[in-house]
Amino acid sequence: MSDSVAIAQAFVATQAATTRQALQTEMVKQQADADQALVAMLQQSADMQKAALAEGQGQNLDIFA
Repeated sequence: MSDSVAIAQAFVATQAATTRQALQTEMVKQQADADQALVAMLQQSADMQKAALAEGQGQNLDIFA
């Protein structure tokens, strides 16, 4: 009887570990998606700020011309 209990406990522990790993993987994927969205938002903001500059601003100046 104790052999079947040990097998059942091992099975339950394996299932719990598998579930935990699947949840951790999904959380990492969601965090990566959130990070990617943040980068895209920051890039869009930077592009908008460049577009709002007056003509010639933010460019190199040729002091020898």
